[in-house]
Amino acid sequence: MAFTRATGKHRRPGRAARTTRNIAGIAAATGVVVSIASPALAANEDPAAATDTGLTRAIADTGDRVADNIVAQADAQEEAAEVAAARAQVEEAAVKSAEAAKKKAQEAQRKAAAEAAEKKAAAKKKAAEKRASRSDARTALSPSGFVAPIAGSYVSTPYKASSGLWSSGSHSGIDFHAASGTAVHAVGAGTVVEAGWGGAYGNNIVLKMEDGTYTQYGHLSSIGVSVGQKVSANQQIGLSGNTGNTTGPHLHFEARTGPDYGSDIDPVAYLRAHGVNV
Repeated sequence: MAFTRATGKHRRPGRAARTTRNIAGIAAATGVVVSIASPALAANEDPAAATDTGLTRAIADTGDRVADNIVAQADAQEEAAEVAAARAQVEEAAVKSAEAAKKKAQEAQRKAAAEAAEKKAAAKKKAAEKRASRSDARTALSPSGFVAPIAGSYVSTPYKASSGLWSSGSHSGIDFHAASGTAVHAVGAGTVVEAGWGGAYGNNIVLKMEDGTYTQYGHLSSIGVSVGQKVSANQQIGLSGNTGNTTGPHLHFEARTGPDYGSDIDPVAYLRAHGVNV
């Protein structure tokens, strides 16, 4: 029995119609312009005689719009890339500027620190030279050949100062500021008449000077001479200390008319009379 396919709106499109629609869809998506004709016409008709159905123009217009969109997108992407590149250049320049400013500030700080250190060193050197000059002036032999007993020191307790620390009620000499272990010098040439323990004076030395006067050096931590020994001016005879009746390390210095306690005279006037400025 033979069957015949019915025609109508539900009839499946023929192959040629389906092919035409597929090609049109591809052309619309890709922007390719094609010409559609039936297989028979494609095989037998002259291309110049083909009838324009309007499909070619529609496909061409769609392709132009797609191409315009692609170009616009490319332009937008290129512009965005240029903006990003410009922004990157600005940021890079800012970073370099900040680094340069930081480096400049660090260099300025280093230079300022170096200058401050140099000024400090110069001031320290100048102060040391001044102290050395003052010390040299005090330890240099005077015209009469006398020196101060402690180089570069000063009188911390004056002559005849009143206090219950002394049995007579007043200071029989002067005290020179000196840390324990400071070198003690003979103020002038003479002979050692006493070197040892002196009671309240602690370890002490008494010299008979060449002019017949006497000088005493008390509270010593160390004695470097012996009785009968001759010494010269500025010769080291011992080290200062804190022995005997004392509240701290220093050198007790006395000038006397005789070797014994009670014959004291003003030691500052004595030294100044021999050209020593104290």
